[in-house]
Amino acid sequence: MSNVPVLTISDLKASVEGKEIVKGLSLEIKGGEVHAIMGPNGTGKSTLSSALMGHPKYEVTDGTVTLNGEDVLEMAVDERARAGLFLAMQYPSEITGVTNSDFLRSAINARRGEGNEISLIRFIRQMEAKMKELDINPEFAHRYLNEGFSGGEKKRNEILQMMLIEPKIAILDEIDSGLDIDALKIVAAGVNALRSPERAFLIITHYQRLLNYVTPDFVHVMMQGRIVKSGGPELAERLEAEGYDWVKEELGIVDETVGQEV
Repeated sequence: MSNVPVLTISDLKASVEGKEIVKGLSLEIKGGEVHAIMGPNGTGKSTLSSALMGHPKYEVTDGTVTLNGEDVLEMAVDERARAGLFLAMQYPSEITGVTNSDFLRSAINARRGEGNEISLIRFIRQMEAKMKELDINPEFAHRYLNEGFSGGEKKRNEILQMMLIEPKIAILDEIDSGLDIDALKIVAAGVNALRSPERAFLIITHYQRLLNYVTPDFVHVMMQGRIVKSGGPELAERLEAEGYDWVKEELGIVDETVGQEV
């Protein structure tokens, strides 16, 4: 069996509180590829990421999502994570009473399965090495998960989770928002360190600046709840230089949004 993952999204539709936000989106993502989805606020990008991970607030009303032929939409959230999906969230939660290190080790062991748990010594060595790469204060390992972390520290902590869990499909939802240039470079280095044929990335972003450091293979523009244009890295560069109006004009789109995303 091939180790190359394939995530296939076909005509996906998703609603929030009865309002359709994702309106028939199709995309195939294969191991070794980096896909970037760009678009203005309110076009459905974050709803897409939440729907893929099974957030209970987002109802998938039509379409299919498969990972190596397995029906993702039939899986519970934890089953999706065990299957290899990972979401670096735009707004990571603070969890009092659970230390960062305990959370990370539990997440790794959940992926590895019963009887194949990582040893404490090996985990500590891996965690400390990755924290050093991401310039994360070693004391953060013993603090409650994300509690008192700045926005940038939370984002780096999401990348730390990704580096330790090593998912098959990593979805990064605006991981670059709120980062200064130094933090952005560190986060990008963490993403680039994990690029391999056994892993694919779906990067959701408003801006091209992260893509200066993580070169995508494919760039997609999302408007009105669907992908309306695709291209290579040059598409992101043009969007950065000219904005989205030329896409709207080219495609006859008046209002690119689907309403405020929740």
